[in-house]
Amino acid sequence: MTSHREPLGSVLDTVGGTPLVRVHAAPESVPVYAKLESFNPGASVKDRIGTYMLEAMLDSGELPEGGTIVEPTAGNTGIGFAVAANQLGVRAVFVVPEGFSVEKQTLMRALGADVINTPTEDGMGGAIERAHDLAAELDDAVVPQQFANPLNAEAHYETTAPEIYDALDGEVGAIVAGCGTAGTLMGMARYAREREPGTHVCAVEPEGSLYAAKLGEEPAEADYKTEGIGTHDPATNELFDPSLVDELRAVSDRAAHDELRRLAAEEGHLVASSAGAASVAARSVAERAAAGDLELPYDTVVTVFPDSSERYLSKGIYRDFEAWEG
Repeated sequence: MTSHREPLGSVLDTVGGTPLVRVHAAPESVPVYAKLESFNPGASVKDRIGTYMLEAMLDSGELPEGGTIVEPTAGNTGIGFAVAANQLGVRAVFVVPEGFSVEKQTLMRALGADVINTPTEDGMGGAIERAHDLAAELDDAVVPQQFANPLNAEAHYETTAPEIYDALDGEVGAIVAGCGTAGTLMGMARYAREREPGTHVCAVEPEGSLYAAKLGEEPAEADYKTEGIGTHDPATNELFDPSLVDELRAVSDRAAHDELRRLAAEEGHLVASSAGAASVAARSVAERAAAGDLELPYDTVVTVFPDSSERYLSKGIYRDFEAWEG
């Protein structure tokens, strides 16, 4: 299904404008709506920053015409950047930790990008360091750096949030989103707070992630299967602004996995573990509001389902929890 009524000149013209769909398991009195970002051409929310950031960097001259971007990424950002780079005449090189989705890396290469793997144990910090080293070795190369570049959050302030507010006539009581780079949540949160300071903002991470350290807490670090959100090195997540967050919800892998399977079986949503975690947290916010335990300016909760489960089939995303590789 598409909202486009006229022929378009480029695949980049299809980025954004994704559906906002009700999550039926939430309370009737406080509905939850999810932005289905798999409807983007590269099938994830990262298409938004890929197009927005590259166009802005080309316009400002930060990225030379015909230059190269070198980006550390777990996958979806690489696909989003590759879709845009291909159309904008920019070379794309991605540094991806080993162990992340094979599907994502295959798609990046199919879109004409070069993919370089770094050891899993070095995490995103290692990928970031390698990306900067590579950029220094190449002519006309820059690192967009989704983890630190304000254009990341700006993309969601300018596109994702206005689409949500238009669809709900501005009546948004709570924003709930998973935090990987935190760009999605930060852009939407800033937009929301400018319109209604009482909007409840809930950040979502997997249990074992360390985002809570940015709120002055001492979370217990552990491995987690949920992919695309969370952090083991909060110092790299420069976009996260604690002042815009009312609540940080850590969701277990099992709860996220149970919910992604439920969303498919009961509601027809083929989404991945980050969406499962977001749905768990969003439903919790709605249930507390419906019970009178949380005051919202409007009786609506909005979240984001970042991508599709098809990116993770090789990891057994629909198998029993114990068999899911994460």
